[in-house]
Amino acid sequence: MGTHTPDTPPRRHRVVVLALDGLLPFELGIPQRIFGRAKDAQGRRLYDIVTCSVRPPGPVETDADFSVLVENGPEALATADTVVIPASYELGPVHDEGVLTDELAAALALIRPGTRLVSICTGGYVLAAAGLLDGRPATTHWASAEHFQRLFPKVRVDADVLFIDDGDVLTSAGVAAGIDLCIHIVRRDHGTAVANEVARRTVVPPHRDGGQAQYIERPVPEPQLATTIRARAWALRRLHEPIQLRDMAVQEAMSVRTFTRRFREEAGVSPGQWLTQQRVERARHLLESTDLSMDQVAADAGFGTAQSMRQHLQSALGVTPTTYRRTFRHPSSLAPAAPTHPVTP
Repeated sequence: MGTHTPDTPPRRHRVVVLALDGLLPFELGIPQRIFGRAKDAQGRRLYDIVTCSVRPPGPVETDADFSVLVENGPEALATADTVVIPASYELGPVHDEGVLTDELAAALALIRPGTRLVSICTGGYVLAAAGLLDGRPATTHWASAEHFQRLFPKVRVDADVLFIDDGDVLTSAGVAAGIDLCIHIVRRDHGTAVANEVARRTVVPPHRDGGQAQYIERPVPEPQLATTIRARAWALRRLHEPIQLRDMAVQEAMSVRTFTRRFREEAGVSPGQWLTQQRVERARHLLESTDLSMDQVAADAGFGTAQSMRQHLQSALGVTPTTYRRTFRHPSSLAPAAPTHPVTP
């Protein structure tokens, strides 16, 4: 991010995507789709996205029945602010032995110190083989997590989350979790409003917390089973009020025990964790888009006190509410605060 006036185009953050043989076309397209849709209030693109190979320009094999023509060689990595490594099914010694090929090692050596590194799914094997995850928390697809941990014992593998943000190195689980991670990065760079607009255009949920479970036993409830959607919608209209678990269970005519189990099966987190996530999102929106005092934001988001809100935002975002507002609030976008409003569950 950089400071700029509304009339001065911001410097575009350069994202370089490393395409490896055996890549999954879907995951290769995620950075282009998410970062390519991020725009500021004046409609200007916020990221440049470039795809490169470890070889000179040419075809790169995919796991499908077609190849992709990549027009940039590894030298593009030297220009990156962020490098994204999507999954590949043909990592060879990287996957089997935990070591880089000479070709891949030479390409990674071109990345400038301080460049943000991102992996999607098994792309994390590349970062780990390069020693970039040693001593750090990381995740990958749940089906590969056990093998990943055996191969890279110095990495603190967490197979139960969608993604992990460890500052300058971020890793995600498979496929859709890569979308979640990229939207998270947009939110981290440019705030909730920009990230939510990207999500709307991509027709995906605007926020799935990184700590949400990767593997939900029943991600799509059977039609004959009651769901917890009504309770979530009810709660979202009342974030500014105290909400008890039993009150949410009543909305679905379930016992607290049944509701809690069903909620976790459907949402991947407990009702309490989900409520906290929604309140954090509400507070972020108000901090970015209104001039309300900290006490008012805390009350509207349901935290009760500014101190409670500070603790929750510090835990979730790593910054205080004051710092968050200073970073993401744009005077031109300030508007009178609206009452708490429902958000699509």
